[in-house]
Amino acid sequence: MDSLLRDDEEPLPGTHILSPRRGYLHHGIYVGEGRVVHYAGLARGLFGGPVEEVFLTQFARGRSIWMRWGRQPAFDPAEVVRRARSRVGEEQYQILENNCEHFCEWCIHGQSRSYQVERLLSSRHSLAILLEIVAWWDACCARVRLSLRTMFAASRSSQRAPTVEDPDSAWDAPDAYNPRLALRR
Repeated sequence: MDSLLRDDEEPLPGTHILSPRRGYLHHGIYVGEGRVVHYAGLARGLFGGPVEEVFLTQFARGRSIWMRWGRQPAFDPAEVVRRARSRVGEEQYQILENNCEHFCEWCIHGQSRSYQVERLLSSRHSLAILLEIVAWWDACCARVRLSLRTMFAASRSSQRAPTVEDPDSAWDAPDAYNPRLALRR
């Protein structure tokens, strides 16, 4: 059960909070003193952000905030806060497998899970739309990678050979910027 956070109310540390976005709910853990730990993910744009601690107002971005009261937490509030802060700086966001809801469920219940993703994947129509979005996203990323590769190749000096220490040499290795290619081999 979710309840709207009133303007004069502050959640207790360890509370699972939500803020509506276009098409989904964004999740975070309130850690006290007006701060929230959340997986920034798509909140920073198309290239997912890290787990970070921000002010409640930054988390909400002008939208309402809800508190989630559901099943019994596996941990006491101090441990929920500790678990949330233990992952600050992590940059492993994946919308279907490691998003903000997965993060909060792991902090509170010890199980990485997203009910939003489960609902989405249980619908054939939603799954078809999702597959089209993923195909579009892959095509966009491929165009960006090609543009970056071309830009960096043009800026490189032809008189030096790429080395492991050379940051530009990563652009010559396809697996360096598209880990899914490594899985297909």
